[in-house]
Amino acid sequence: MSDNVVYKIVSNATIAAIYFVITYLSTPIAFGQIQIRIAEAMILLCFFRRDYWIGLTLGCLLSNLTSPLGWPDIVFGTSATLISSLLVAYASPCLLIGVIYPVVANAFVVGAELYFIQELPFWINVAYVGVGELIAVSLGYAFFMIMKKRKGFLAVFKADRHLDFKF
Repeated sequence: MSDNVVYKIVSNATIAAIYFVITYLSTPIAFGQIQIRIAEAMILLCFFRRDYWIGLTLGCLLSNLTSPLGWPDIVFGTSATLISSLLVAYASPCLLIGVIYPVVANAFVVGAELYFIQELPFWINVAYVGVGELIAVSLGYAFFMIMKKRKGFLAVFKADRHLDFKF
């Protein structure tokens, strides 16, 4: 196994662990109709390294194993993060567009999940989940915009694309 493969496995495992710990520590606000899953701020990492979709999806899966909504959150909540991270990785021409994908995907997928499981009003679910996701991903956006001014920041996680991003 090459050093590059080992590095990708270790870095994705680290991303998954960080996602899980952040979600676990913020459990009271990470699940339910009104939720701000702070770990979702990390989804913008996929803008800089496409392979991070693996660690983010795995971290979300592990986090959703503790969800009070059970298996539907494991399947649908994790699917929303998978879709979001792939869109950020492969369809985002700029970081700001990368913010939109997780907001829309989570709002509709998790909103529908809450609608079917808890029989809560669909559009209210979409709005609440969307606003919570917007808050979380906006934190990530602000973090990257601030940190991009630090020399060598992107090298810390071996970013291999969008090294000169503007916004």
